[in-house]
Order: sequence, then C-alpha cells, then structure tokens
Amino acid sequence: MSDKMGFETLQIHAGNNPDPATGARQVPIYQTTAFVFRDADHAAALFNLQEVGWIYSRLTNPTVAALAERITALEGGVGGICCSSGHAAQIMALFPLMMPGCNVVASTRLYGGTYTQLTQTIKRFGWSAKLVDFDDLDAVKASIDENTRAIFCESIANPGGYITDLDAIGKLADEMGLPLIVDNTTASPYLCRPIEHGATLVVHSTTKYLTGNGTVTGGAIVDSGKFDWSASDKFPSLSQPEAAYHGLNFHEALGPMAFTFHSIAVGLRDLGMTMNPQGAHYTLMGIETLSLRMDRHVANAQKVAKWLEGDDRIEKVTYAGLESSPYYDRISRICPKGAGALFTFTIKGGYEACVKLVDSVELFSHVANLGDARSLIIHPASTTHRQLSDEQREAAGAAPNSIRLSIGIESTDDIIADLDQALSKAVG
Repeated sequence: MSDKMGFETLQIHAGNNPDPATGARQVPIYQTTAFVFRDADHAAALFNLQEVGWIYSRLTNPTVAALAERITALEGGVGGICCSSGHAAQIMALFPLMMPGCNVVASTRLYGGTYTQLTQTIKRFGWSAKLVDFDDLDAVKASIDENTRAIFCESIANPGGYITDLDAIGKLADEMGLPLIVDNTTASPYLCRPIEHGATLVVHSTTKYLTGNGTVTGGAIVDSGKFDWSASDKFPSLSQPEAAYHGLNFHEALGPMAFTFHSIAVGLRDLGMTMNPQGAHYTLMGIETLSLRMDRHVANAQKVAKWLEGDDRIEKVTYAGLESSPYYDRISRICPKGAGALFTFTIKGGYEACVKLVDSVELFSHVANLGDARSLIIHPASTTHRQLSDEQREAAGAAPNSIRLSIGIESTDDIIADLDQALSKAVG
C-alpha cells in the first residue's frame, strides 16, 4: 500500500489485505506456533535469510507482521517489528547498537520505568546511560563520548507532557553520527512523526494509544532506514559479519532493512520478546480509530487543562497546549495536531492532598496506565516514579505534589465535574 495515502486510510488498510486462503477482510488471528515448509530447500532458504517467510511465531507471525507493517506505514519508516511490551521495544532497539562498555545519552524527562531500565537494569548488560536535560543542547553534546552509541528521548514526555525539540536533537544526533531513538508512545504517530524530525528509530508501547482500550500489552520498533550503519566501526552487529549466519553482513546485504532483519533474526530469536497474535489483533482493531480518538483526547485535554489552570486550588499545570507553557511554541513544529492528552498538575496541600485526590475520584480510574479511552489518574511520586530519588523525580516532572492525568474521550463536562468534586475533598 502506498505510504502517500492519508493517515486515516493507512490506519485502516496498511498491512491488511484480504486473506488469500479464505477472503477474510479483517486480519485473521494466526494462532499457531509453527508453519509448514514446502520442502527441505524451502526451510533451508528461510533459515539462511535467503527467502522471506514464516518459520516460528517467536520470530514472525502473519498477524503480528500485519501490525508491524501498519505502524511502520503510519510512522513513515521502512521496516518494523512488534514485541511483547514497550520496555521490550526499548531493549530491542538498543540491542544491535550496544556492547559492554557502551552508553546511551538520554533525557531526564522519562517515564519512571524507563528511567530505572536505563539507569539500573541495563548495567547488567555492561551498558550505561547518561541522563541530561534535553533543553540544554550544550549539555547533551558534552555528554556524548567515544563510547556513546545512541541518543534517547520521548516525543511527549511522560508524565509532564513536555514536548521535546526533536528538530534540534535530531540535528545534533546527525552531527555526532549517532542514531536517535524516540519513544513516541504518548504522542502516537497521529500527533508526531519523529522520523520527519531526524529520528533513526521510533519505539512504542502499543499498550497505550495505539490499542486504546486497555486490553493488551505490546511494543513496536520502526526503523527510518536512513542511518548509515557502516559509516563507522561503532555498530559491528549491523556492519560486520555475523557468525550465526555464516558471516552475513546485515547492512551490506540488506541496506535500509538491516536493522529490521537483525531484530527479527537475532533479537527476537535470542531475546524471545515476542508479541502474541491475539494481542496484535486487538491493537490492529484499535489503530483503525486512532485519529478519531486522538482528536477527542486532545480536545478534552485542552479544555480540562484550561479549567485546572484557572482554579485557585491548583498551583501549576504542565500541559504544553496552554499558552503559559514554555513548550507551547513547539506544538506547531513537533505536534501540529495537538499537544497530546497526558500532563500533570500540582495542587495546594502537597503529598497528602494528592493521595486524597486520587482516592476521591469517581469517573477517573486510578491505574498505572495511559492512553486508554477512559480518563486515568495516578500520583507518580508514590507509584510510577517511586523508585527515583527526590531530585530525580523533580527532574522527571514527578514532584511529590504532582498528579498525572491521562484524559480520555468521555464528556468533558463529566471529566471536569469529577475533578472538581475530588479537589473539594482533597483541598477544600
């Protein structure tokens, strides 16, 4: 399908052709572990990467492949893979790039789980991360050294809804000869297309806006196909012979598809972070209404944030769609269709008032998720960012008196009424 078609067309049709065996119009759920080979030569060709096809669902599955094709089309990439979660997607994005002793330079404004993954968990691989304020380009550049292999940030940062200047970061990454990895979960490809701003790889937690109904977990990685993996000796997994495939040089043999094929043939093969076909099916159905939902999410968030900003019980609202936000001028460049639906606000009364607030809501769901059709609320300092130090929480935008909202698609009046009554109980 042509990637020149409109977003609304691609979100329904990309990766979805009538099933050749049955004529089924919706993508079937291929709930199978393995696939029958035509003969011994066919099997050998598949395992040698001489022919593209189905082997084993840990590697490839038609339902999951359809989802990867659809997300790739929406992001404007050349290839993509799906995996078991957003955190799996982040590890798989780094896996072909990193070696023991290497580091990634990342934004301080990250989801708490990502913060921990980068600062603690990846140490077990011999990797490390340097966290920097990405509004300070000089500091970002100064953090890059000979062992840096990637730059990582979120397009709209969780939890505060801060919009990263991807144009500036993308330009810096290009100057330094490094791939830029952008987590586009909070924006979705409808609001932001990071590849157009210089991203090499885009990662998603498909659990969130792409699925949109809080039913399944999943992750995705989309490759722009624009990075020259052979320009230096920094990325041997992609630019040098791979022993497991008889000396195959992925970049030399597969060009723009090198990262995608490596992630399947090596990443999924050995890490096993596989997405199940049932989950892929739920996400395919969710994406069909992505643009409709995101328009509503943004419209609701704009009204709710404006109401909160005018309430005397509120100290600050971080929504980038407000003219008072220091990130307001980035919307037209980075997220021209809106600033998303995730943001925080600080309330008078501090930590205890926040706890009382989340215990008093009735319409909002108190859950550790975002991007659902339902409005969601959480207190990051005591949950998603609890493992961080006070200083790290402040840098990430998760102060003790902050509440994170993920605004759903319900009636705006009902959303505001619920916050109003909860604030009355929490603050007075």
